[in-house]
Amino acid sequence: MSMKRRNFITAALASTAVGATIGAPAIARAADKESFTFKMTNAYPPGAPFYVQGPGSPMDFCDKVKAMSGGRVNIQHFAAGELIPAMEGFNAVAGGMVEMNAANAYFWAGKIPAAQYFTTVPFGMNTQGMAAWLYHGGGLELWHELYEPYGLIAFPMGNTGVQMTGWFRKPVESVADINGLKMRIPGLAGKVYSELGVSVRLLPGGEIFPALERGVIDAAEFVGPFQDRRLGLHKAAKYYYTTGWHEPTNFTELLINKKTWDSLPKELQMIIQIAAQSSVTDSLSWSEAVNADALADLVENEGVIAQPLPTAIVDRLKEATFDTLETLASSDPQARKVHDSFMAFRKKHASWAALSEKPFLNLS
Repeated sequence: MSMKRRNFITAALASTAVGATIGAPAIARAADKESFTFKMTNAYPPGAPFYVQGPGSPMDFCDKVKAMSGGRVNIQHFAAGELIPAMEGFNAVAGGMVEMNAANAYFWAGKIPAAQYFTTVPFGMNTQGMAAWLYHGGGLELWHELYEPYGLIAFPMGNTGVQMTGWFRKPVESVADINGLKMRIPGLAGKVYSELGVSVRLLPGGEIFPALERGVIDAAEFVGPFQDRRLGLHKAAKYYYTTGWHEPTNFTELLINKKTWDSLPKELQMIIQIAAQSSVTDSLSWSEAVNADALADLVENEGVIAQPLPTAIVDRLKEATFDTLETLASSDPQARKVHDSFMAFRKKHASWAALSEKPFLNLS
């Protein structure tokens, strides 16, 4: 071997050794970064698509966060009943029993009336408009402000898109047919229905089918064709109405203990926010992908009668909705602040949608 070649190899080996020495502390520092293990409870039962598992679900969110953080954040997910009852998530996170919860903000209406605006508003905005308000119209900041006294922070984590009006054991053709019905319906829509003489019941998802089948309730709203078929609601009622008036969109909520949130480094906070926002897109696109086939199956193979809610009923519901919203806003300063922000953005977005989405949809 020539002297020149020997010197080259010796220099290369020396360089490699120096590089390894310099690189080693960087690897060690990365490995030494603090890691976190959290518990997340859920308002929905084990196995529920979208609400528990599947694309864009809370369990999928947990996987996203773990992968994006390189294992620094591990979130243990517990469906309803596995650690706490379905509707105890708010108190559990506020009290520090768990660090996170997955649910819908309108479940906390009894404690915080204005929280309902962060799930959906009857005759409110569609998914595009609501997302624009939340992310770029001040909605998310209002959500944080609303929860601050409880030591909580929240982010959107999923979306079903527009939801079906619901299942009815008998056809409804006039406002008189609504009066006296017993119906499972959550949120602000329940208050609106009650103005039309409906007896409103709030039941967890797993209790809807037996109540509808036995006639304990006459009608029920849940989500949409895929989710509703999974619960077997078509076996208890055959009249399936649509307009989406009550839930033109539906955002789910990632609830986080504020002290836990503040303890996280900024890069991990950003990972959680981006994973939640990604889950909104994943869950919405998944819902849009599966509902068409499910609806076709219900109509063609299960004898379901799917049709729009009669216009006269929709008109009366719309009238009652704005009376209900104004009453809510007038009774609570926080609700007034959120309501005014939402409605101002709704008006602005509607003017744009009237020239963009609406003409296209009318031609489709």
